[in-house]
Amino acid sequence: MASSSGSSKNDFRRKWDKDEYESLAQQRLAEERELEKRDGKMAPPVKRELLRHRDYKVDLESKLGKTIVITKTTPQAEMGGYYCNVCDCVVKDSINFLDHINGKKHQRNLGMSMRVERSSLDQVKKRFEVNKKKLEEKQKEYDFEERMKELREEEEKAKAYKKEKQKERKRRAEEDVDFEEDDEMAAVMGFSGFGSSKKSH
Repeated sequence: MASSSGSSKNDFRRKWDKDEYESLAQQRLAEERELEKRDGKMAPPVKRELLRHRDYKVDLESKLGKTIVITKTTPQAEMGGYYCNVCDCVVKDSINFLDHINGKKHQRNLGMSMRVERSSLDQVKKRFEVNKKKLEEKQKEYDFEERMKELREEEEKAKAYKKEKQKERKRRAEEDVDFEEDDEMAAVMGFSGFGSSKKSH
């Protein structure tokens, strides 16, 4: 007993024969393939659509700042958080909700893969033309009368600001005159200034 190594006695971990389990897994796979061939229906690989743009606006602000009473009988869709009706789950905040709807699981439930269709040169040129037309339409829509109205409003604001500044200057000038008259009155009465230690010459 003393001659045997101590590590084998204290090693209580269960030992797995990897080769045996590998052979069992291969055998099970072979049996499953034979069953499928006998039934005559090989499961075709699932063909998913390519990823495409979302054609609706994601509503994140409708429940913002609202209080909801939640009980045991409240349906899951009306509980606190953002409900995904495709995956039937509730996500607690907007960032995680956006991550969820852009994620692999959600897209797979919609029947799409995460692959994006590769654009051809013609598609890119068409997209540039559409964007260029949109910009031209915006420039045409910009009305001359509207621009003139904006300019008039800006001029009126500038005039009002100048008038306010002039009134403020006049007020300050009148205060300075009043202060000088107070100094003259003090000199006539026999004291040079209120609370200052400086001597006037």
